[in-house]
Amino acid sequence: MPNLNDYLALDATAMAAGLRDGDFKASELVSLAVEQAHRVNPTINAINVEGYDEALALAADLDKKPAGLADGVAGVPFLIKDLSLLEGLVATHGSRLYQDAIATRSANIVVRYLDAGLVILGKTNTPEFGLTLTTEPMAHGATLNPWNLDYSTGGSSGGAAAAVAAGIVPVAHATDGGGSIRIPASCCGLFGLKPSRGFTTIEKDIGDSWSGMSVGHVVSRTVRDSAMFLNLITLDEAALYPMPAAPRSFADHLDAVPSGLRIAVQNQHPFGEALDPDVMKAVENTAQLCESLGHHVTVVEHPADYKSAAAAMNKLVCIHTFQTVNRRLQELGIDLEVADVENSTRQMAEMGARFSAVDYIRARDSLTRVEQQMAVFHQNYDVLLSPVLTKTTAKLGWLDMNTGDLNEYGARFRAYSGFTALYNGTGQPSASLPLFQDSAGLPVGVMATAAWGNDHLLLQLSAQLEQAAPWPQIAPFADTD
Repeated sequence: MPNLNDYLALDATAMAAGLRDGDFKASELVSLAVEQAHRVNPTINAINVEGYDEALALAADLDKKPAGLADGVAGVPFLIKDLSLLEGLVATHGSRLYQDAIATRSANIVVRYLDAGLVILGKTNTPEFGLTLTTEPMAHGATLNPWNLDYSTGGSSGGAAAAVAAGIVPVAHATDGGGSIRIPASCCGLFGLKPSRGFTTIEKDIGDSWSGMSVGHVVSRTVRDSAMFLNLITLDEAALYPMPAAPRSFADHLDAVPSGLRIAVQNQHPFGEALDPDVMKAVENTAQLCESLGHHVTVVEHPADYKSAAAAMNKLVCIHTFQTVNRRLQELGIDLEVADVENSTRQMAEMGARFSAVDYIRARDSLTRVEQQMAVFHQNYDVLLSPVLTKTTAKLGWLDMNTGDLNEYGARFRAYSGFTALYNGTGQPSASLPLFQDSAGLPVGVMATAAWGNDHLLLQLSAQLEQAAPWPQIAPFADTD
């Protein structure tokens, strides 16, 4: 029987293999996951909705059906981000407005996870409606970074990232509508891939995917786990959006070593914001590592019109924020003026209510033009390296959605971000790799982005970099010693 130290040393791929080989039982893994959750979650506040008893019962049932563990990830402990529905559990969306909303169905991506036999322990904390770059909602309180408890986990998948970094689960569901997988991965020392638009399972309503800007996947400790979990949610045929050609298995193609890639490096902020020296050093070191592996590295100017993309995405996010908030307002029979939401959310919803259908179409047209610009750029370059954030991980409290000074909030938001969101607008695959630590010992991610549909190439390069420069698998707070 594995002990807690054994559990913390395993990624999901190793857990799945051990379950298939009979080295341990699902109930043993889930019991250890719950034990670690009890150890660390009261401090870091990564899990805001618990389902431990149900998880232990499901694991015990899986132990009785060894045939169900013949392949795949059945029996591996897992967590769902609290922006997605899981039938029978509350779905708060990080908001007091939804604090009593019990899901009557599961989201499509969650159904895929359930069908795969993953054992879900509960749901992870997120900022209100996933709208900011840290995870400190008024509804559930701040999630603390397991690398240093004074710092943010990033957002909006901060609870998921903290849970993985702290060893509760080896991999956790996350979503990314503007950087919400890659930013927490950077802050918490994890690998985080945002897949291409059209590859993966989404809801059937265009609003639930933020007009195609938001996709779901995971944060993980290893690249191979990300590839394995991408297999679980890849579509068989196109749904709302065009579907690029996909390999039958991303995991099976991971061992192919890319050579001679044309890698562009973006080392300036598109809006002129200052970049921290540690952020610059992380990008420079990664570029040098790529050169040492035989790739061709070139520093480039900004590849697309970030200004028009940012303006378009802001309109779309505000529109869909109003859509989400208004749905609940109608259920409760109240107006936005009295709704129990945070100040930034209220402002975004008010703006979204004012935008017209013409505004929406113009925003979509703007993003299509930028998407075309990036397609032309990738005719000359296979991968683009850039920072994830402009600064090293922010301290808790620095970015407050509920502040009374929304102008200052907006200025800080813009000064901290700027790189990730473009690829939500263009639909490209983009990943944060934990290849560097700052002078204080906190992780700093470097972002790698490929052309639409080249997720397999991005995973292969990420695996090559992981092997060349292995990163820590667990945050210090997770250790049992």
